[in-house]
Amino acid sequence: MNNMAQFQLNGFAIVVGAAGGVGKEVGLSFAEAGAKGILFADIDYEAATKVAEASKALALSPTYRALSVKVDVVDVNSVQGMIDLTAKEFGRIDYCINAAGVDVAEYVPFDQTDPDDYDRVLGINTKGIFLVTRAVAKFMQSQEPAQITLKRHGARDLGRGSIVNVSSAMALVAVPNKVPYTTSKHAITGLTRACAMDYKSAGIRCNQVCPVWIRTPMLEEEFQRVPETAAFVKKVAAVGRPLESDEVASACVYLCSPSAVYINGTTLTLDSAILAGPIV
Repeated sequence: MNNMAQFQLNGFAIVVGAAGGVGKEVGLSFAEAGAKGILFADIDYEAATKVAEASKALALSPTYRALSVKVDVVDVNSVQGMIDLTAKEFGRIDYCINAAGVDVAEYVPFDQTDPDDYDRVLGINTKGIFLVTRAVAKFMQSQEPAQITLKRHGARDLGRGSIVNVSSAMALVAVPNKVPYTTSKHAITGLTRACAMDYKSAGIRCNQVCPVWIRTPMLEEEFQRVPETAAFVKKVAAVGRPLESDEVASACVYLCSPSAVYINGTTLTLDSAILAGPIV
């Protein structure tokens, strides 16, 4: 696509965890931003398929295609099957958003944390991103760099691909009684930086977004578990509310857009200044 705007997309994407929450909004936002094709991947195939169908009415590209696939992010063969399907149907992968994640089974102190729950949370939240990123980056290395022509700035090299990990403010700080979740999100910071270091010479970028509370079913569950959380969020967030999923999705669009070619290995924190200093 020539004469493209800096905040548009014109490549092919994989969205992992696309059945709901942030992943769903990422897929819909990418369609609106001009993506040529999106693979909606999730353990819940039926829900991912519904989101894929919904995205078609929002797509900016006249040649837009939406596909769906069931993926288990902790299964190497399942992840590779997702990559193989994308390669076959789209021919290239320009963007990959890792938005799959789970919370702890129960909020308990460190010494009461269930080792099995620790393994479950780190398996999906951390190993899942590792396996997806490993397979995606390997494929991205094999494709030619993308180039676009911007309306006012001429031709620009976009590199071979952009990977965005949807993490959490828990990648930067800790809260009580959520050892596996906090640990898994801190580990994503390491994965993101390691990926950026190993693939920057190939023209592959890897960044993470770290939002605070997002209005999703997971947050509603947290409000049920810890009722005082809702009032706390309203008090400490400068805008007086949780993040909306589309606001996180917009950050992902930005990190994959031509405007962010120079951003690699970094953390985009969406926190309404909560982490800027002490909460008074």
